[in-house]
Amino acid sequence: MRADVAMDLGTSSTLIYVRSEGIVLHEPSLIAVDTRTNKVVGMGKSAQRFQDHEPGHVRIVRPLSSGAIADFNAAVAMIRGYFAAVLGKSVPSRLRLVVAIPAGLTQVERKAVRQAVYEAGCRTVFLLNGLMATAMGAGVDVEKPPASMVLNVGGGTTEAAVINLGSVVHSESVRIAGNDMDEAIVRYLQRNFHLRISHRLGEKIKVRIGCAVSVEDQESVTLTAQEIGVGAIRTGMLSSSQVSEALSAPVDAILDTVRRALENVPPVFLTDVRDRGIMLSGGGCLLKGLDELITRMTGIDTVRVPDPFVSVILGCGLAVEELDRWQKVFAA
Repeated sequence: MRADVAMDLGTSSTLIYVRSEGIVLHEPSLIAVDTRTNKVVGMGKSAQRFQDHEPGHVRIVRPLSSGAIADFNAAVAMIRGYFAAVLGKSVPSRLRLVVAIPAGLTQVERKAVRQAVYEAGCRTVFLLNGLMATAMGAGVDVEKPPASMVLNVGGGTTEAAVINLGSVVHSESVRIAGNDMDEAIVRYLQRNFHLRISHRLGEKIKVRIGCAVSVEDQESVTLTAQEIGVGAIRTGMLSSSQVSEALSAPVDAILDTVRRALENVPPVFLTDVRDRGIMLSGGGCLLKGLDELITRMTGIDTVRVPDPFVSVILGCGLAVEELDRWQKVFAA
């Protein structure tokens, strides 16, 4: 039995693409473990339901952190479970996998990814730079000039790269991204309002009224949260300008990544980048005003790819449809 599959193994979400079928799975990168039996009792969305009302005997595990495997056994269990969900309980004996990896992973971290997918039942694995996959998924002909610049703001990493003739000319990476934005909102409320909220609520606030810069048309949300040191439940208002203030540090880190990429790329490619613009992808790029802020800082048009959440897996899918053609773009 043979199957060719692509996977975007992300800090926040895992997506799977099966050759000739397309995207067949899009789930949170989460598992729920029963601490009494050490067995997995939920995965993806079913594990996510435990987060807000977590029973004492259930532990929520994120197998990946900042794009790298943080809990090897949990990662293997999750990958194996997702393979079973899309391929059946009996994983094909000749399973070939293209998996996207962040550009900034060390050799040790890359080896951990390989080992995890091998133990989950894969027989042959090809690693594909996530920024290369993003460009491919956005419709860029990465095998031909001119050069293109891609910025991916994921859950755990922010990466920028210039791509030309099927290779990454230069890339920059920082392990600050969407999850750090959620954490920044949580800490802002603790520090300024003495309110304790969950990271999930922090994410919901980011999605609803989050913005990279203060805007004239202010939005707000009503919060009901526990007051730190008192225990009482308190209700208050949070404005989009306050959220912008809370997000200043992670947004600055993203801008600095773009700045370093442009400063270090060979000058011969800068004209191409200025002519073609910067492509934004990843869930974090949906933060309101981020594209405008990057354009203002660099003077280069910055636009989001058509579907930022799936551009990486679409690029991996292109590779898995024609494995022989794309051998030269796979990472060592």
